[in-house]
Amino acid sequence: MQKRFMSIWFRHLTTDWLSLRRPELKDVPFVFATPERNRIIITAANPLAEAQGIHRGMAAADAKALTTNLQVLDHIPGKEAKLLRQLGLWCIRYTPVVAVDLPGGLILDISGCAHLWGGEREYLKEIVNKLRTSGYDARAAIADTIGTAWAVARYGKTTPIIQSGQQAQALLNLPPVALRLEPIILEKLQKLGFVTIKSFIQLPRTVLRRRFGEGFLSRLAQALGVEDEFITPLVPPVPYTERLPCLEPIRTVPGIEIAIQKLLEALCLRLQSEGKGLRKAVLKCYRVDGKMVQAGISTNRGSHSVSHLLKLFQLQIGKIEPALGIELFLLEAPKVEDVDALQEKLWAGKPGLADTALAELLDRIAGKVGPERIRRYLPAEHYWPERSIRPAISLHEIPETKWQPGTRRPLRLLRRPEPVEVMALLPDHPPKVFTYKGRRHVVAKADGPERIEREWWRDKGEHRDYYAVEDSDGQRYWLFRSGHYDAAPQWYLHGFFA
Repeated sequence: MQKRFMSIWFRHLTTDWLSLRRPELKDVPFVFATPERNRIIITAANPLAEAQGIHRGMAAADAKALTTNLQVLDHIPGKEAKLLRQLGLWCIRYTPVVAVDLPGGLILDISGCAHLWGGEREYLKEIVNKLRTSGYDARAAIADTIGTAWAVARYGKTTPIIQSGQQAQALLNLPPVALRLEPIILEKLQKLGFVTIKSFIQLPRTVLRRRFGEGFLSRLAQALGVEDEFITPLVPPVPYTERLPCLEPIRTVPGIEIAIQKLLEALCLRLQSEGKGLRKAVLKCYRVDGKMVQAGISTNRGSHSVSHLLKLFQLQIGKIEPALGIELFLLEAPKVEDVDALQEKLWAGKPGLADTALAELLDRIAGKVGPERIRRYLPAEHYWPERSIRPAISLHEIPETKWQPGTRRPLRLLRRPEPVEVMALLPDHPPKVFTYKGRRHVVAKADGPERIEREWWRDKGEHRDYYAVEDSDGQRYWLFRSGHYDAAPQWYLHGFFA
């Protein structure tokens, strides 16, 4: 079977990606730039910037001289490779062999695939239209060789589909840069007046080798199909998926539980053998009437415990409506993580955040009240109360600093201090009476003041003098006066002690 290749070129890959994330940039000329030899060099420009004469490799200072509203953004290292990998994995639906072609391209081995879409023209149109609809400015070409497809996709001006055996004819009117040559070789060709490939393609190989080297001949031979060129295809991640078809439609809760248990047993066996733990799972139930219903769970730490995961799913079974019956169950685990089995055994039965039983308890509570209602806070290196704590990302995150044991802080801190009316003796005595939300509190005991200065490098404002007070009912509060005492000082309630 004759080999056929498709080359896809994303003319504005990174700028298209940013325009999709920030739609307000679509009507603004902007570029990515990075420092290089004491200059800021442009690495990518969007179409509006290119229309004003700005291009890759230009100094950002020169580009700003051409337009008044140019936005210069920092170059993101490695972003092109990540985007191309994601786009390449998406293209696997059209062919099993897809390779990343840096910078800004993909190579597809489409041998034996195009007929499934009605031919190469419909095949190419399907892929390019889908990419353009997604927001990427893409061009593509098909040929017998990778080199010819690459050249036509970037420099071709006629048909993007080169018939088998016609690669030499397709290359004749293209510039030498279409052969993917080194800059030094391109400079030599320009000095000799070789502006198209046809101006040197008929020269003897010995002459070309002597002037331009073996690499030049290799690129030319690859484009013509005389020399083979190999690619490294992308390997998609193996999905953690289990299927369970049913001989008879399942309509009862016990039947759904049995199906979930069988799926979990198969999935957890695989996860355990690979040293993985499930963090998120989705159960998809395909009904007889053609509709699909689903339920999902998530965990605080990776788990391959069938009993624990089954309990989480049991809390979600009420959301599954079987209707006339479910004929296919599909369990997917889109998020997994590495799990150290020896570490779990070491900590089993011991108290603390590393205890597996605690994580499983939190999972069950989250399944009932919602994961957003469970919070864990860690200390932050700030004296200003609002900034002295931060939410933890996960259950096993280690704090970067220790809690300050010498400072008295309330168990519940208000998100924003609330104003109160206070009666106090002069000049810096604690409050005697304060009114909060219409209720009058008589202060029986008080401790303070504790002065906390504002972090001047972050914002401007007055310092605070805090008092820990206890009213006649035994309730304890954290009050502060903003700034120095004056004729009408402003007081606030900031927290409640246990």
